[in-house]
Amino acid sequence: MTAHDKAKGPADVDRRTFLKLSGGAAVALATGMQSKSTAQANKRDRPNILLIITDQQHFDTVAEGGCRYVKTPAMDQLVREGTSFQLSHSTNPLCSPARSSIFTGRTSSETGVYVNGKPIRPSIPNLGQWLGRKAKYETVYAGKWHLPSSYTASIPGFRVLHTGIGGQGNLGDTAVSRACEAFLRKRDTKKPFLLVASFLQPHDICEWLRLNTQVPEALRYPELAGELPPLPKNFEFDPNEPAALKKTRGKNEPAKGNWTKDHWRYYLWSYYRHIEMVDGQIGRILQALRDSRQDGNTLILFTSDHGEGLAHHQMVRKSSPYDEASKVRMILVRPGHIPAGKTDATHLVSGLDVMPTFCDYVGVQPPKDMRGKSLRPLLEGKSTHWHRFVVTEVNGDSGRMLRTLRYKYITYRNDPVDVLFDMKDDPGETRNLAKSPGYAAVVAEHRDLLRQWEQQLDVAPNVPNKNAWWRRPDAV
Repeated sequence: MTAHDKAKGPADVDRRTFLKLSGGAAVALATGMQSKSTAQANKRDRPNILLIITDQQHFDTVAEGGCRYVKTPAMDQLVREGTSFQLSHSTNPLCSPARSSIFTGRTSSETGVYVNGKPIRPSIPNLGQWLGRKAKYETVYAGKWHLPSSYTASIPGFRVLHTGIGGQGNLGDTAVSRACEAFLRKRDTKKPFLLVASFLQPHDICEWLRLNTQVPEALRYPELAGELPPLPKNFEFDPNEPAALKKTRGKNEPAKGNWTKDHWRYYLWSYYRHIEMVDGQIGRILQALRDSRQDGNTLILFTSDHGEGLAHHQMVRKSSPYDEASKVRMILVRPGHIPAGKTDATHLVSGLDVMPTFCDYVGVQPPKDMRGKSLRPLLEGKSTHWHRFVVTEVNGDSGRMLRTLRYKYITYRNDPVDVLFDMKDDPGETRNLAKSPGYAAVVAEHRDLLRQWEQQLDVAPNVPNKNAWWRRPDAV
């Protein structure tokens, strides 16, 4: 036997030996060993995963992303080192529903978390359960959960490092980041990890709004007058809105307190300070990742559950299909695998894409009925059939926003007012074209896309009117 013969592996079985083996056993032998070898290679290449979630963060609140009113060195680092998706959307601009989609790859109407405080439907696995069971990842969690409880020491599929301190991000987020730091510096490196760092900030702006509902005649801190950011260009808005949007605006603090424009600007200044608080906590985790030399083999995904009104359309808080509440940052970082400093402004993505993306990088099949897709082909520059549109569910289960590359269509069940925005010519969403001459076909097309989307969903039994979404007076 020659040295070459000795070097032959099972995949190099010669023809004579192949013929001696019965019915395809050689093929099984060869391909089986190849699969085992590939599996071992994939196992070695499996990255750690760090999922960072902020709460209620407006899309345009990162200095490196162009915001001049905030300092965000940690988020800036993520932007510089990774790929940012500019057309990233929340599946539902409300805490619990959005989080249910991030952790399952299913819509909030399917998970049964159509409002805050609901648990994920038991038959749908979450990220921790799936990657822990299928990929043998160490799955750990720190911070806000909100499915159903905000702060709980027991989360299915995860070992909880710290629950945070309920209701106060300015206190609890520090505990969350330190728990994550300790885990990264002291962990057993034999198994890859999925670490979720779920921060409450800048959600504390809700408490700020409550404390400032009734504004004084003058600014509380007049020395800030020269530092207050300007009002957004779309502070004014098209009043031709569905009733639910008008109701949302009317019940929030500025309407109750009869704010002046200067008070709106004071609110903007304060919100940016909340952003800077959480940026510091993110920086602590990124530093621990670098110090422990695990950053080279860690896939980082940074996002938020939903946005914040931030004075656009004279709105604050969430629960709105306007971009201010429905768009979110999504940045992915993995050195040597994902392009650094890249911006993707041509692909529509959402929280539904998180679960399939992680499964792709880990090397396991995602659970069935995923509504999202893996971002990996986009990140690696490969050709792939991508979403033609994304859908955001709003206001419990009564509203829908469907976004294509050119248009945004908004509709509410049993409300005759539809909304259509041309997002190329009117990115501020200030001119409702739904009833304008020449746009009837566009409205009909988007309504039909939404109807088809709805028909494929396995809506949870607890969702109100689950079989009646399209029973509108003007539906056809």
